[in-house]
Order: sequence, then structure tokens, then C-alpha cells
Amino acid sequence: MNSVEDCILINIPQINSEAGRLSVAQGSKMPFDVKRVYYTYDIPSGAERGGHAHKALQQLIIAASGSFEVIIDDGHSCKSIFLNKPNIGLLVKPGIWREINNFSSGSVVLVLASDVYTESDYIRNYEDFKLHKK
Repeated sequence: MNSVEDCILINIPQINSEAGRLSVAQGSKMPFDVKRVYYTYDIPSGAERGGHAHKALQQLIIAASGSFEVIIDDGHSCKSIFLNKPNIGLLVKPGIWREINNFSSGSVVLVLASDVYTESDYIRNYEDFKLHKK
């Protein structure tokens, strides 16, 4: 089973120019083939996102704009990761509970996922998550 130590920060290649910066997540630079992309925005002050784990799905969570905190939990230990750069993503492996909070104004959470949405892959109750980890 994966642990919080398996969740690593990934540098997304960045190209700088006078017209701004461009980051590209593609091909062999990615830890998995991307099959779904989604993003959350207009997040109200004090809101929390996440609050679940996945059985098989991998995700790369990126602060496309603003900043936020990702708390990852493997059932034995927890770790807090602060994301605030659009060229750095947090790789979250299967079997890791995640909560996202402390959003700055204008935050955009960009998620690249290893598979399409499948409800049966979600573990949405923390007690069920702990049982799954045993």
C-alpha cells in the first residue's frame, strides 16, 4: 500500500519568455497517462475540498492560481503540503486520503487524473478508508 512518502512534488517543465511563462504536462514527463483533467475555482472562504481517497486513481494536484494546502493521510501518518506554484504538482497515489483547504482568494485547483471518473473508485468515508488500509 502507498504511504504519504510516496506522494511527491513533481516539477512541471516551464518555458520562460518575455510574453510570460508556459508549463507543459505531457508524455514521459508525467508519472501516468492523463485521462481526465478538471479544475475547481470560485472556492468560498473557509471551504474544504477533497475528503476522500481513491482505490486505483492517481492524481497530480496543481495550484494553477493562488495557493492552498493539501493534507495527505495514509491511515498511519499525515503530511501537509502547501501548493502555490503552477509549475509544481503534488502526485497523490492510490490509497491516500486527501483534504484540500486554506484557499487563497482566486485559487484554482487543477487536477490531472490517471483515469476517467468512476464512482466505485472513491472511498468517501474516513472510517471505510481506515478499513480499506488494513
